[in-house]
Amino acid sequence: MTATTSPSLRTSARWRVVDIVVASVLGVASGLIFWAWNAGYQGPSALLEPVLPGLQGLTAGPWLFAGVLGGLVIRRPGAALYVELVAAFFSMLFGAQWGVDTLLSGLLQGLGAEIVFALFLYRRFGPGVAALAGAAAGLLEVPHELIAWYPGSSALFVTVFTASLVVSGAVIAGIGSWIIARALAATGALSRFAAGRERRADV
Repeated sequence: MTATTSPSLRTSARWRVVDIVVASVLGVASGLIFWAWNAGYQGPSALLEPVLPGLQGLTAGPWLFAGVLGGLVIRRPGAALYVELVAAFFSMLFGAQWGVDTLLSGLLQGLGAEIVFALFLYRRFGPGVAALAGAAAGLLEVPHELIAWYPGSSALFVTVFTASLVVSGAVIAGIGSWIIARALAATGALSRFAAGRERRADV
C-alpha cells in the first residue's frame, strides 16, 4: 500500500479552519497568476494560431491549475472547485478583460478537476490523477470557449482546439500542480495537511 492510499494519510470530508484559510490563500495567489497570464498569453497564442488554427488552446494551462492544486493540497470535497472559483473571482477583480464571464470559466474548470478527485473518492493524488484532473478542467471549458468565443468553427478547429486544451490541462495544470504541491510539501509549509505528511513518509 502506497503512502497516497494509506489510511493514516487520508483526510475526512469535514473542512477545518486551516483548510479554508489555505484554500483561500491559494485562490488569491492563483488569481494573481491568472491576472498576469491574461495579458501574457497573447504572445504565445499569436505564434501558435498561424501554425494550426486551434493550437492556441495550448496556452490555457495557466488558467486551469488552481483547482488541481487546491485539490492536491486541501484534499477535501469541494476544494478544487472552491480554489478555482476564488482564483477566477480575483482575476476578474484585478481587471480580467472577460469580466463576469471569468467566473463561468472558473466554475467549469473547477468542476472538471473536482469530478476527477471525486471519482477517486479523494484518496488518490498522484501525478496520474493530477493529470486527469487538469485534462478534465480543460475539457469542461471547451464547450464554453467554442460557444462564447469561436462560434461556427470548423470541425478541424474544434478537434485541434479541444485536444490542445486537454493536453495543456494535463501537462501544465495537472503535472505542473503536482510538482508545485510536492515542492510546497518539501518546505514544510503543508505540515498540517495530508500532502505534507505524505511527503515526509516518502523520505
